[in-house]
Amino acid sequence: MDESTAAQVAELFSALSDTSRVRIIAALSAGELNVGEIAEAVGLTHSAVSHHLRHLRQMRLVTARKDGRYVFYCLDDEHVGDLFRCGLEHVRHG
Repeated sequence: MDESTAAQVAELFSALSDTSRVRIIAALSAGELNVGEIAEAVGLTHSAVSHHLRHLRQMRLVTARKDGRYVFYCLDDEHVGDLFRCGLEHVRHG
């Protein structure tokens, strides 16, 4: 594996090293949500959720869709959900 690819993988796992971001990913694994719905689901302020979503968007882990005055977020692709589920299974396995 070359250094650039290794750095990108490390950066990906770094993005998932925050418990709030992991909880946001967990909430979005059930489907598309807006900031208010995410904040309610994970128990964070709208401001904190927006901050984490900005980071997750930069890492291409979530995408956004604007509908009127609301912005809805979802996981970028099935790989993000797979990463989350694999990590969860590993932790639960023991």
